[in-house]
Amino acid sequence: MTRKLKIIKKKNSGRDSSGRITVRHKGGEHKRFLRVIDFKRDKREIIGKVVSLEYDPNRTVDVALVQYADGEKRYILRPEGLKLGDEVVAGPKVDIKTGNALPLSEMPLGTVIHNVELNPGKGGQMARSSGTSATLQAREKEFVHLKLPSGEVRKVRSTGYATVGMLGNLDWKNEIIGKAGRKRNMGIRPTVRGVAQNPSSHPHGGGEGRSGIGMSIPKTYAGRPAVGNTRKRKKHSNKYILQSRKK
Repeated sequence: MTRKLKIIKKKNSGRDSSGRITVRHKGGEHKRFLRVIDFKRDKREIIGKVVSLEYDPNRTVDVALVQYADGEKRYILRPEGLKLGDEVVAGPKVDIKTGNALPLSEMPLGTVIHNVELNPGKGGQMARSSGTSATLQAREKEFVHLKLPSGEVRKVRSTGYATVGMLGNLDWKNEIIGKAGRKRNMGIRPTVRGVAQNPSSHPHGGGEGRSGIGMSIPKTYAGRPAVGNTRKRKKHSNKYILQSRKK
């Protein structure tokens, strides 16, 4: 069965199922296709050839179109150094080569990887944006220690798959947007300061001339305090974090 590689991306403009705006400053983006990326790399022991390198408007890293020996085509994230015509393969005993995917238990220490699975079989969830990679540092029973781009060191199950190499498009963060219209095409609407709005639109609004916020605690547009710790959620993966990214 042939997988559908491109589907039309549906717009929601920051609104939930009832039509209320839940994320502000979103909307008006250009029409685009959503590329179906193979994060699982579950086409095992079948050699694939890179037939196309493409720009993906939905992510910061480029994608590579891989055609496998059985004729099926899939998109994968393009690591730095992967060229047109290169061969990639996924499996437990494949070579440690850029673009190949294999279990963390089969990789030597010091290997630079991306698209790392947190839960084996679910597909890669970590190190998926441009210029990022994780480094395999140690082994501990059924876990391995990974150093992530943030500096955090955490335990990940060694049976999970990851792809060898660092992701490309390193200069993405240095790109200059150039004009406001391009930001609108990206789906980002203007952000207006609260003090520049009417008092009916924002707690900071109103006042004669240039006025400050006029209150001791800054507020969000909905009137909630905008300072301090606003989230009280327990992170269930704390037990797997060996070194925090917060120095």
